[in-house]
Amino acid sequence: MKTIKLSLLTIALLAATGVQAQKAGDTIIGFGLAHISPNASISQPVVTGNSQTLANYTSAQIFGGKLAGASASIDNANTISFSVLHMLTDDFGAELSIGKPPTLHINLVTPNGSEPAISDAAKADALTPAVVAKYFFMSPSSTFRPYLGLGVTHAKFSNITPQSTSPATTVGKLAGLGASMSSSWAPIYNAGVIYNFDEKWSLNASVSYIPLKTDVTLVGSGLSALNPAFAGLGNVTTTTKLTMNPTDYIIRLGYKF
Repeated sequence: MKTIKLSLLTIALLAATGVQAQKAGDTIIGFGLAHISPNASISQPVVTGNSQTLANYTSAQIFGGKLAGASASIDNANTISFSVLHMLTDDFGAELSIGKPPTLHINLVTPNGSEPAISDAAKADALTPAVVAKYFFMSPSSTFRPYLGLGVTHAKFSNITPQSTSPATTVGKLAGLGASMSSSWAPIYNAGVIYNFDEKWSLNASVSYIPLKTDVTLVGSGLSALNPAFAGLGNVTTTTKLTMNPTDYIIRLGYKF
């Protein structure tokens, strides 16, 4: 009888405490998928070039007119996501995350130009490592642990490829000689929930909003792209601010060490 009572007491204690899933000192490694949904826009592009007048037009006048009222969009993208979450206390944790840089496809709309829509006007790979501080609700023994997070990311863009293969496009004329996108810091507003299968394995689903902007610079041959007779008059440079403001949906399988 005494043995039975001790066994029942042990079971009761285990039931009361449950699994200690995310507690102080724990480190959880995560691997999963991220879906990136940008909400893009651009400022009015500013075009500068040679000051010489040809047929009463300068580069800025010609290309500035084509880009009047321009807008942009970025296609949704998917990528692989990795994370390391370390619990500083039972309720607070810090997470470092990084993903395989997705390729962003940027579309341009020029309602007042000769090309109303330029699909896939440019492509760029985006590397966005992030650090997020998270506050977890419920206790470490809870099966579900919702959380709120606040963090920062540093976005860096590479393999920037404007649509310059077709000389007939505005982008080809403006960016035929090169393009760049500035690196940028941005805050991260994060919310999510962890479902604990047991003490080791978990599933983490989250959503993040990132108010991200970058300065875009395009360099093209300008007027000489319109007419070879204008060659030698110098290049044309176009600058604009691209607002991306992506919402990231992430799901990762986690393992606690």
